[in-house]
Amino acid sequence: MRIAFLGTPEVAVPSLEALASAEDIEVVVALCNPDRPKGRSRTPVPPPVKVAAEQHGIEVWQPAKPREVLEPFRALEVDACAVVAYGALLPADVLAAGGAGFVNLHFSLLPRWRGAAPVQHALRAGDQTTGVTTFVLDEGMDTGPVLRRVEVPIAPQESSGALLARLAELGAPVLVESLRALHTGEVPVAQTSEGATLAPKIRPEDVALDLGRPAPRLADLVRSADPAPGAHTSFRDTRLKVFGAQPVADAERAADAAPPGTVLATDRRGILIACGHGALLLTEVQPAGKPRMPATDYANGARIEVGERFGTSPDAA
Repeated sequence: MRIAFLGTPEVAVPSLEALASAEDIEVVVALCNPDRPKGRSRTPVPPPVKVAAEQHGIEVWQPAKPREVLEPFRALEVDACAVVAYGALLPADVLAAGGAGFVNLHFSLLPRWRGAAPVQHALRAGDQTTGVTTFVLDEGMDTGPVLRRVEVPIAPQESSGALLARLAELGAPVLVESLRALHTGEVPVAQTSEGATLAPKIRPEDVALDLGRPAPRLADLVRSADPAPGAHTSFRDTRLKVFGAQPVADAERAADAAPPGTVLATDRRGILIACGHGALLLTEVQPAGKPRMPATDYANGARIEVGERFGTSPDAA
């Protein structure tokens, strides 16, 4: 089976590796986004899929828009295509050139969490389970017919980065199996719209911590934004990112008697603050211009006192 692979970031690499290792599959080309400037030097950096493809001797195309390579893509006459976090919508004429179809690996149990950030939205919603879905792309947003679904539990306190990496490894063999199934004539099952939810890209303003909310919901929001863009609040009129937080049940009575954001204690565990309901223990933070650090180290360095408040600055809005 001759296929094209479309993907860009690190989470697409396990699938490319699995396809490149399959004896019955030939990856004839890999499409990914163009190199992007990074760091203070703004030096262009190749995306992870480009690096991995070149290591396997796979030709790499990096069009700004997929239609730019439509004619050479048609000339490949591929049997099917694999897509994992490519980062660009595919128009109808490109979809028509994909042989049996473009099989997309999506990191949720469709139709729940259609869109660019399914893992982040699953965590911030407090979902207990998630998984991967393979489906054949159509012109809608993750609406195509389904080939495979695999469900897994979400671990307590699992961050979006850790969960996404786990799903990327889980999904790689599922994608290989799905391509083989499509190639041998399996008919994918139409996707229902019942229970559909949307998962648009997360912006920094979407992960501001409203400390008037219950502590468990705030902890979910924190882990959903780790590693990016990072949930944030403020302290002493300066923005503070929060990467580790957990509700503390035995402090609920004291927390409910104090205004949200009030520091209840600082100890070797971190910084305990009151919320709209319950208490939240901050365990890992990142002050502006500094690296991530244990909240205990931040509390000691800033000499935080009981009774001070987080989240009272406009920076946290």
